[in-house]
Order: sequence, then C-alpha cells, then structure tokens
Amino acid sequence: MSTSFTVDEHQYDHFEAPSAVLQTAATQAKLVNSTEIAFSWNAANVSDEYFTVFYFSELEVLTEKQLRMFSIYYGGNPWFRPFSPPYLFSFYVYSIGFFSGYPRHNFSLHATENSTLPPLMNAREIYTRMQLQEVMTDLSDVDAIRAIKGSYKLKKNWMGDPCKPDKYAWDNLQCNYNANPPRITTVNLSSSGLVGEISSSFSKLQILNYLDLSYNNLSGAIPEILATISSLQVLNLTGNNFTGDIPDALMRKANSGLLILRVDIKINPSPNNESSGSEKKHISRPIIIILAVVPALLLLVVVALVVLLLRRRTPASDLSAPSLGPKDETFSEENMDRKDCQIQVESRQFTYMQLLNITKNFTRVLGRGGFGVVSHGYLEDGTAVAVKLCSRDFLQGTKQFLAEAKSLTKVHHKNLVSLVGYCKDGDYLALVYEYMPLGSLQDHLRGKTGVARTLSWRERVQIASEAAKGLDYLHNGCNPPIIHRDVKTSNILLGEKLEAKIADFGLSKVSGGIGYTQLPSVSIVGTPGYMDPESYKSLNIDEKSDVYSFGVVLLEMITGEPPIIPGPGNIHIVKRVAAKVARGNIKDITDARLQGVYDTNSLWIAVDIAMRCTELASAKRPSMTEVVTQLAESLALENACRENISVAGTDTSQSVAFDNISVSFAPSAR
Repeated sequence: MSTSFTVDEHQYDHFEAPSAVLQTAATQAKLVNSTEIAFSWNAANVSDEYFTVFYFSELEVLTEKQLRMFSIYYGGNPWFRPFSPPYLFSFYVYSIGFFSGYPRHNFSLHATENSTLPPLMNAREIYTRMQLQEVMTDLSDVDAIRAIKGSYKLKKNWMGDPCKPDKYAWDNLQCNYNANPPRITTVNLSSSGLVGEISSSFSKLQILNYLDLSYNNLSGAIPEILATISSLQVLNLTGNNFTGDIPDALMRKANSGLLILRVDIKINPSPNNESSGSEKKHISRPIIIILAVVPALLLLVVVALVVLLLRRRTPASDLSAPSLGPKDETFSEENMDRKDCQIQVESRQFTYMQLLNITKNFTRVLGRGGFGVVSHGYLEDGTAVAVKLCSRDFLQGTKQFLAEAKSLTKVHHKNLVSLVGYCKDGDYLALVYEYMPLGSLQDHLRGKTGVARTLSWRERVQIASEAAKGLDYLHNGCNPPIIHRDVKTSNILLGEKLEAKIADFGLSKVSGGIGYTQLPSVSIVGTPGYMDPESYKSLNIDEKSDVYSFGVVLLEMITGEPPIIPGPGNIHIVKRVAAKVARGNIKDITDARLQGVYDTNSLWIAVDIAMRCTELASAKRPSMTEVVTQLAESLALENACRENISVAGTDTSQSVAFDNISVSFAPSAR
C-alpha cells in the first residue's frame, strides 16, 4: 500500500520516522484468518539482546463499515493490546525491555474478530546491544569528565564511555589510544554556554594537553590548581568574566615557555619588583635626587632619538596619519607588563600603510562586493588574511563602524569567520578577516572557474550543519544576540578541508544602499531571493529572518539551483520545490549532479527542515537550534549510508523476506 499524502507525527514523537517511510505499508490482499502477518529473525547468539520499534499508519480512508484493528504477538503470546492505526498519523510501539534467550524471535499481527480489514505494518527497526570487549577509558578520567558534565549540565552527546569505541568518542574530546587504558588529552568547550567557576575536576585529567574554555560565562578567580596538570600545553580562557590576577604558577609556566596561555584579564606587576620598606629607609636624599633626575634625562634622550628616526623613515605625506604604527589594544600602557607572556592577541587595529604592506598594494584581488574590494595578504607571522577595503558610500557612520568592528573582534566560534582586526586611518576603513582558501559555497554550487568537482551530498549536509551551528551561536551564544541579516551561499566560506564558516555577520546594520533594499525611513538589509518576505512587509527583522534565509540556502544546496531563475514568472525556489514535494519524488527535487548518490531519508530531513524554515509566517519557523539538531540527524543518516551501514527506510537497507513481506531493519545501536 502507498499514499502520496504526508504522514504527520505528534508533538512529542520519540522517534520521528520520516514521512517517506510511513507513506508505504505492507498488508495482505484480504482478510484470510486471524494471523495475517508473521515475521521473525534469527539471533546470532542466544544471549544477544534485541530492542524493536514498530510503525503503523492507516493509508486508506475507511468507510463507516470498515475497521482495521489488530494486536501484536510475540512467541505466540499477546504482546501489545488491540489497536487501530490512525489515518495519516504516526503510531509506534517499542520495547522497553529487551528480547533475549531464544535462537529465533517470532512476531505476528492478529486481526481482531470484529476487524473487517487485515493488519498492516509501515516499518520496523531492530537494535541489538553491542558487546564491547576493548579496554574502556581510564576510570579517573571518566570520573573527572562526568563531574565536569554534571557541573555545567552539558547536553552534548556525552553518554557511555568518553573514548571507546573510537567511532563513538564524545564530541569535543580527543584521546590517547596508545595508552592502556585510553586517556583524555584534549577538552574543547569553547562557546558551550558554561556558567560559574572553573571546575576543579579539570585538574584531575592528568595527561591533558589542550584545554579550551574560551567564550563562555565563566567567572570567579582562575584556579591555581590548573598549573598542576603537568602535561598541559595550551590553556585558552579568553572571553570570560574572571576576576583577580592570573595565578603565579600559571604565569611562571607561561613565561618559561611550558604553557601557551590565552587570557584577557590584566596581569599585575609582581610584588617582588617593589623595594622593601627597610631598603627605602637607608636611601639618602642626594641619591634620591640622582635616581629621579638621571632616568628622566635618559627618557628625554630616547624619545628625541625615536622621533628623529621616525621622521627620517616616514614619507612627508604620511606624517599627518592618525598613527605611525599598529595600535594593539592588548599591549596598551596600562598592561605592558604582560607582553613577555605567551598570551594570544585577540584583536588588532591596523594602519593603511600596514594594509598596503600586508596585501602588496592590494595586488591580489579575491572579489568585489557591496562592502568593497577584498584582497589577499599575509601578516608578519605568515598568517594568510583577507582584507576588505570598505567603500565609504556603503557605511552610514564611521563611529558606529568602529564600535561594531571592535565588538566583532571578540566574537569567536569555529563556524564563524574570525575578524582579525580593522583599520580606521583617515578616510580609510577596512576589515581584516582570516583567509578561507576554498572560497564560498556559492562558488562550488555554481561551478565557478577553479572549482574542479561537484560537492557530494555528504559534503553539502556537513557544510549546512556547520553553517547552522555558526548562525545558532550568533543567535543564542552572543549577548546581545547578533542577527546576520544577509545569510546567503556567498557568505558561507570554506576552509581547506571544506569546513564551513559564516562571514559578514554583524556589520549589516552599519551598511546601506549597494545591492540592498531600502524602504523609506527604515533600511531592510538583504539580498533578493534570500530575504524574508514577512520582514520586508513588516519592516521588523529578528532571528527568524535569518532562519528564512538559511532555509533558502538549504534548498539551494539540495537542488543546485539559485533562488531565482531568470525567465517567465521568476518563480522563487521555495515555490518550485514545494510543487515537487507534493509529488513525493525526491529525485525530482535533488541536484542532478549528485547522480542519485545519497541517503533518501537524509535528503528528506533536509528538505523538510528547509521548507519549515521558509514558512511565510515566522512563528511557524523553527529556531536555529532545532535546525542544528535536524541537520545532525540528516548527516548521521548520510554517514551511515556511506559507510555501508543499513538504515531503515533507505534504498541501501538490508531486507529479509518473511511470508512474502520485505521488512527493513536499522543498524545495531550502541
């Protein structure tokens, strides 16, 4: 049996089976006897433990005289009460305990005496518990990381053993598998919403090399006990709300080169540098005068020499520039005492002359856009950067630009393009970003010159998942939240390993005009094709405006088509896809260049979330957090398919025939 209508799920559905799976069902042609459908499987071992989920949905409109009612039996005994599947609505039955102790497991569906129609089944899944023989993670590390999880109420996939099996290691952790048992070596909890003080449990991870707690809401004093982690090489604490001084033990390790310490609180001078009271009592007045005058004279001589050298080395046309060298806010006069510590500089202000040197006079142009010309360059340490020289016509005010640029240098997430620094030098305004060598997502979808191959579906859904995480961080990880206002494929940039990062966030509100839409007295920023229709009409922009634009991006990745194809009617991509979705054929929707190499369920999840994102009413759209969750599921299904693991309801699933009924089942669960 099959239907072209969507099969819905209720609000608290635990399993969320895709509609495409539930739109088909197996049944008998007519009511023959009480046992209509029987199926079973053989256990690899009698001791194996199995869990199962059955899915049911009525696909036909029944008359008043028709009734489909049946119960589920296991091993010839009633297992679940009689029920009638709801019409076009998901109904599921699952085992709370496990089935074990038998070489064969037999199920059957029995029609009740008053039923006029035979039973049906839309899908079933079977999971078996994996018996892990390998050595698990060191118990002291397990206790420590679970204490950390409890302290901050982390809701990551932190379940089971942290390191084993390798394939299911916890997110944001790395382990040393050469150790016996395995040990945790890296913990990256950057931008994880941590609140409170640093947990003392971190110090119990005694072979930890790398600890990143940056950009959370941690407060209180930095605990000195972190210095007791002898193997710790990198400690990143930037972007928090710590008070007090950096502990001496950590400072000593940083100054000796044993630890790279990244922190943004002031380091006070050591009290050991001050003279003791007893020494001051024995200094005579003439010596005091000499000690006061001589340094002053030496300072004047040094200043004079520096000014003379600068005048000789600086062209006359540059003497009126606002600054003669880089102004590094981290190394200001009030905290020069931290300069010898290996502390990373998080933001920087450049002069125009420096930008000329960095870009070799802007000779290598990467692109041109509404903001201005983007050029490639290298910092003095060899770091590749993209320098965006802004058009003055594009900016509404230099003060607001400067304030926004300074604030955005403090926004950090692995899926956001880092703003290295900015330039406000006379009439010159510029932004300096990290360089993304593989260009934009748009380049790859449009087949721009230099892009050699088509992105696979696995790569596309991975890129979509990472971009969604970056946008989710802007909405929920920043205070106040940042609305991008111009989400599009050209603003999703790719690193050398195809890692995706959102670009051009946060500066749209200081821009206007070029390539954008302006309405009287209110500026609606965005790009035609990606703009939220509701925001355009209401002149109200919020997070759901970004969600709409991201939905368009998703549809673009699925279809390979631009939002608007020039031609009769200029039909928008949302309407084009909606018409094809109604026909229920996924092949009609997907980019032909994928050549059918994709997991069907993975694609349906992406299509579903994209259509929900592009609902006309913003209240019906999901949050970016929900989008992240759905795309993670889509990616997991595609990864499983590519690794030849059978997934229920896909074309690559394993099938076993029982009584002429083909029943698909899911891979073993952890």
